[in-house]
Amino acid sequence: MADDEIKELRAVAHPVRLRIMSLLTGTAMSAAEVARELDLTHANASYHLRLLHESNSIVEAGEERIRGGVAKRYRYPHEDRGQRRQTVTKSRIPELRALARELERRLRQRKRTGRNHYSDLEAWVPPEVHDRVRALLMEASLLLHDNNRPPRTPGTVHVSASSWIFEMTRRARS
Repeated sequence: MADDEIKELRAVAHPVRLRIMSLLTGTAMSAAEVARELDLTHANASYHLRLLHESNSIVEAGEERIRGGVAKRYRYPHEDRGQRRQTVTKSRIPELRALARELERRLRQRKRTGRNHYSDLEAWVPPEVHDRVRALLMEASLLLHDNNRPPRTPGTVHVSASSWIFEMTRRARS
């Protein structure tokens, strides 16, 4: 595995950095804005942004003048994610553990309405069904990413969405 892949996986294998990437999908933000939204110190937000930027997980999106200084703004380039190489499963385990902790936090904050959906499945389906479901999940994910807005934008709802579909290896029965 290449050094940049390892650096990227280490960067995203942290619940706070996963939250920052989600936050930066909707809008470019400075460290101060990220700190306010996620209730972090400015130094902590800057640290996490720096690690994400150094791993190419986020990109600079300009600068703004604030009280005589200059603040960098960052965004998460979700539209580029499909272009990146798939990494080996073993190296994704830390990222998955961080995501599990993040999903647990989100689940505790879920609104109890009839507008929720949960699905988990390990199954055997025809390849064309797998391909169609994968395409639909990718379309849904892109739709959410493309329409994500800055936090607390009037007329929006705060949602959580995660999906992962993959073909499994055939192994002997246990």
